[in-house]
Amino acid sequence: MTAQFSERLIYRRENLSLCKNPLNHFLESSASTFEFVSTSTACWRGYIGTWAIENDRLYLVSLSGRARTSAGGDVKDVTLVDLFPGYPDGVFAHWFNGELRCPQGELLKYVHGGYASTYEKDLFLDVRRGVLVGERLVDNGSPKPNYYQGRSLNALTAHDEEGGL
Repeated sequence: MTAQFSERLIYRRENLSLCKNPLNHFLESSASTFEFVSTSTACWRGYIGTWAIENDRLYLVSLSGRARTSAGGDVKDVTLVDLFPGYPDGVFAHWFNGELRCPQGELLKYVHGGYASTYEKDLFLDVRRGVLVGERLVDNGSPKPNYYQGRSLNALTAHDEEGGL
């Protein structure tokens, strides 16, 4: 499999790469009639989403893709409004449970498949029913990864609230 274009995540005023596809959880669990169509081997899912975490809540704020909207129908450009009518500015991702991975720093090892490449660091954000409940930062730059142990967001310190980890 070819390495994939990442989704985007806006978090703490930073624009990060997101190596996870939170929309898949919605598409697999809903009665969505959209069948996304790949236009590139670097984007098998057929779309690219932009996500944001605001007030510890995950939102899908933008979507660009190509999809068939009914069985045998024509393929057309699809945006957030097509998938979520009535939510042009973003939709709360209440369907998502899991860990979001945001690689950071220099590329250490390229892997020609999925999101398997290794970067200096990985920021992992733990999300439950669309709500951010924890985070951890893993340093992949040393021979033995140095794990920053995550903490509950209920125990934020003043330093954390100012944007530090």
